[in-house]
Amino acid sequence: MKARAAASVVLALAVAFGTAGCGLVAPQATTKHYDASDGVSGSVGQIDVRNAMIITDGVGGKVGNLVVTLVNNDAKSHRVAVTSGESSAKAFVTVQPGQVKQVGTTPDEASASNIFLTPFTALPGALYPVYFQYADETGAKLDVPVLDGGLEEYKDLVPPTILPAQQ
Repeated sequence: MKARAAASVVLALAVAFGTAGCGLVAPQATTKHYDASDGVSGSVGQIDVRNAMIITDGVGGKVGNLVVTLVNNDAKSHRVAVTSGESSAKAFVTVQPGQVKQVGTTPDEASASNIFLTPFTALPGALYPVYFQYADETGAKLDVPVLDGGLEEYKDLVPPTILPAQQ
């Protein structure tokens, strides 16, 4: 009788491990990071760069609007330097501790939360190099996709053809 009970337990364990075994060794799709939108992401030290993209007018305009979300996972603020393409000019964005800062979402306003890339000649569909760095952290170069206002969700992000500082 004891042998029969032991055999039943062993059989039950074999069935349980046999049916769940695939989940033990197969990679889980939900643990893989991916960019859920049209932009690209990366990290620089304690700063996460999320969903970076450049919006332009689509006809080889002179201005590109960098749209990106910066997330500070640190307990202190950081001043992030952004350099693009062949330019040595830097734009700076300060991100407070724990802050999720959106950049480029109000291109029609003269705002400190906008980064306009000029001169900008890349056409939609291209990838444009943008470099993010702060303090002594090793920076991250991202090949950022260039998009236009053809999609409804991006039409309000197209930069003005004449920047407020040029008026």
